[in-house]
Amino acid sequence: EQKKSGSSIVHETFQGAVEVTTVQRRRKRRKGRKRKRVEDGEGQQQVEEEEDSDENDQDDRIGSGDEEEIVNNEDGKDIPKTYMEETSTTTTTNFLQLTLDIPEKPLFKDDNGGLVIPQEPLVSVLSKFDGMTFSDALASQEAKKTQETVEAGMTMKRKRYRVKELPPYLILHLARFQKNNFTVEKNPTIVIFPVKNLDLSSYVFPSEKEEKKKKKKVPTEEEVRNMSVKDLKKVLMEHNRSDLSNQHYTEKSELVETVLNFVTASLPDLLTNKYDLVANITHNTPAEVGREGRRNPLDDGFYKCHVQHVASGQWYEMQDLHVQETMPQLIGLSESYVLIFERKGLKASSSLPKLTKKMNGENGQ
Repeated sequence: EQKKSGSSIVHETFQGAVEVTTVQRRRKRRKGRKRKRVEDGEGQQQVEEEEDSDENDQDDRIGSGDEEEIVNNEDGKDIPKTYMEETSTTTTTNFLQLTLDIPEKPLFKDDNGGLVIPQEPLVSVLSKFDGMTFSDALASQEAKKTQETVEAGMTMKRKRYRVKELPPYLILHLARFQKNNFTVEKNPTIVIFPVKNLDLSSYVFPSEKEEKKKKKKVPTEEEVRNMSVKDLKKVLMEHNRSDLSNQHYTEKSELVETVLNFVTASLPDLLTNKYDLVANITHNTPAEVGREGRRNPLDDGFYKCHVQHVASGQWYEMQDLHVQETMPQLIGLSESYVLIFERKGLKASSSLPKLTKKMNGENGQ
């Protein structure tokens, strides 16, 4: 059974919303009168006209008996027999991760004979979700058949993606692997990304309701100090800080200071779409593996994970039981496969009480 939005811990943490516009183009026949060349009893060719309809219209290939290219319109003028019909549909769906396609780039050798691994900035890979670009829905699987598809009169689909809402924790999946008829190929291109302050504001197209919420003014210190206890707790609850709202305060001044600290330190970041990296999963193989079509990169490769110790800010690289310190500058230059970002302004304390309570409820405790 498919769960509704926000109906589990996973959904509340990782689920966002994206609007998908699908444009379909299909070759169709025009209605009118079509002309056919036939031979009479004396072997002479004559032109006959008959009503043209979509019934029993299988295809227009040469030799099919249905390959006429011209029909007559009401004015008797010749016009092309077929035309392209375009339809558009828009739906909004939820996601737990965003899949990004890495462009294929050739590998070159340097002066010492080593391979030069190509690089691509994350902003370029994110163009799929810029709200304007239409991508061919068949491109990744049937790129070679695209022209054949059009000529055969089949439906061509193009999609445009517009992110409507981003989650507290964003998972980006870099599609490095592609299956062909014989084996699995890996794209070794390194996607360069920032470890801190990834700004995704230009990739979000919120609804009117969300837009109004974003434009809501952050209360000033004077406004906070003049609020009632009920209004102070309402500010915290509106931004999912029930852990702070439900604490026991002996004096109103304690609650006022808590709200002031929240609206100055966390709220401005929460109202933006900026993210910091919290985890990075890489798949490492020699660059030539998976490109020559003879070796499976999933068999020859291995995974590593980069995580940050929140208290100290130190990054660690882990592979099986081996753990070592690493620098954040190196993380953005690795063969990343899965990236996990945290929205700026989120604190562990803001989510742990809520998640713990929900987990206990789901487990019947």
